[in-house]
Amino acid sequence: MKTLVIEGQLPNLNDYTKACRGNKYAGAQMKKHAEAIISTYIMAQLRGVCFDSTVELAFRWYEPNRKRDLDNICFAKKFILDALVSNGIIVADGWKGVVGFTDHFFVDAKKPRIEVDIKKAGEI
Repeated sequence: MKTLVIEGQLPNLNDYTKACRGNKYAGAQMKKHAEAIISTYIMAQLRGVCFDSTVELAFRWYEPNRKRDLDNICFAKKFILDALVSNGIIVADGWKGVVGFTDHFFVDAKKPRIEVDIKKAGEI
């Protein structure tokens, strides 16, 4: 099992929807920017790691407060999965690469972050 830690917060579904409605390119720019940030953490923490079979992921979302809805927060999973694929960590973010994931939410006002455990499917 490998763990990826992304410091801070990523855009949520409300942010993304607002961007898409405001400008036809803004949503794509937001996604590209978020994936660039995530890729920086991936390169620093998971260099040389490659899961060549299906994986299970466990997401832990640490928010600074309880203002954002849980379903909006975990929308950022899309950005994380796409970055894991583009960086060669997992083979795909669909049925061929991921068998499932879990989400758990916490408040940490001093250190908001996202922790992602990645393990080979079926591994204990």
